[in-house]
Amino acid sequence: MKQILVPIDFSTHSENALKIAAEIAKKNNSEIHLLHMLEIPSQMNDAITHAKGIPEVMLFIKKAHETLQKLKEKSYLENIQVTEQVKFEKASEGILSYSKKNNIDLIIMGSHGISGIEEILVGSNTEKVVRLSEIPVLVIKKNTSEFKSMNFVFASDFSKEIKKPFKKMLEFTNLFDANLHLVMICTPNSFKTTELSETIIANFLSDFDIKKYSTHIYNDVNIEKGILNFSRKINADLIGLCTHGRTGLSHFFSGSISEDLVNHAIRPVITFKI
Repeated sequence: MKQILVPIDFSTHSENALKIAAEIAKKNNSEIHLLHMLEIPSQMNDAITHAKGIPEVMLFIKKAHETLQKLKEKSYLENIQVTEQVKFEKASEGILSYSKKNNIDLIIMGSHGISGIEEILVGSNTEKVVRLSEIPVLVIKKNTSEFKSMNFVFASDFSKEIKKPFKKMLEFTNLFDANLHLVMICTPNSFKTTELSETIIANFLSDFDIKKYSTHIYNDVNIEKGILNFSRKINADLIGLCTHGRTGLSHFFSGSISEDLVNHAIRPVITFKI
């Protein structure tokens, strides 16, 4: 993970994400990309295209770069290569397009979480990036002041389609020499006997060489609550899982466990696209 993207909106949440990015960058000799999105009115977008010299637009750009420069001078970024970029685009679309163009390996975002009607009608840029990103997304919660993934919960059904993102997860785990807790959540709607669950996990892991790990089977009313309750039980530092990146009606009717966890978990969450 040599290229890390941190979207910055100059909030406390995004700076928390930047501090975590700095910790990871130092461990892996990574470069950090700071990206600030200016979502301005459509008529001003036209102005940018045809007349970039208008005072209002130039002021937005100048202020954004000045604030980014102050961030780059923070002590926790010392000895880390940091680049900055200001883009005029919708936040989630700009983040995703920048990550593809610049071969980003990991996106780290801050999130305060939302719930209720706001969650249904609005959603958040973080959720959209989690759903659509082709690369891992690490979501830092508002109460995360430092990053230590010593106890890393990875929840899965351990099906064949998980094997490719599972390899990426192991690469991330190895950065921190973490204790990996592999858990299968069994619910009334997806019940499996303990014997069958153990067999599925064992067969899945036979293709991998993992040193520090344990396997668990946890029963709960639904998958999201199972992951949250199990993570609390073992005092996890990080939750990981895979996402299908559903969109449209499929996403509306079936929902997304990854996005729900991003909103509701108090612990950092990292997602890997299937």
